[in-house]
Amino acid sequence: MNRWFFLKTALLIGLLCGNPAYANPRIAVLGFELNDITSLPNIPQEQQRTASIKPLLEAAIKQTQTAYELVAINPKTQTAANPGLGYLFHFHELAAKLGQDVNADWVIVGQHSKPSFLFSYLLVHAINVKTRQLVGSIDIELKGNHESVTRHGVRSLARKIGGIIG
Repeated sequence: MNRWFFLKTALLIGLLCGNPAYANPRIAVLGFELNDITSLPNIPQEQQRTASIKPLLEAAIKQTQTAYELVAINPKTQTAANPGLGYLFHFHELAAKLGQDVNADWVIVGQHSKPSFLFSYLLVHAINVKTRQLVGSIDIELKGNHESVTRHGVRSLARKIGGIIG
């Protein structure tokens, strides 16, 4: 009888605690950087547009069919870990370290690249924190600079991120 009691208790504890292997993926989205190489770079409108991408992406990720848990990384911590434009974008192990510090499974690192006044690109790296490896690279072309274009591009980006993370 003690044996059955022990097995039932162990099973109940296992069910209550859950299995972390089946937990919702924890995603940390870093603030996007503006890489504006036009003849009038970094105008306030583009800086504001770029700043809006992270919150738009987080909202779009929340609206996907898959349950993800978003975790925050303090912007000051991100700035301190990023000594120059594209540093975290190109050094995946350092972006993964930021994700590890907040107990994330994935880190999304992005740039808003603007080579022209007519179009720009959302460039994103999906980094697996555990392996510290780049698992997927996504680019979305934005034709125009209207808010609706940005929103549409970010929704497409969220779907593609979901395809990588699963």
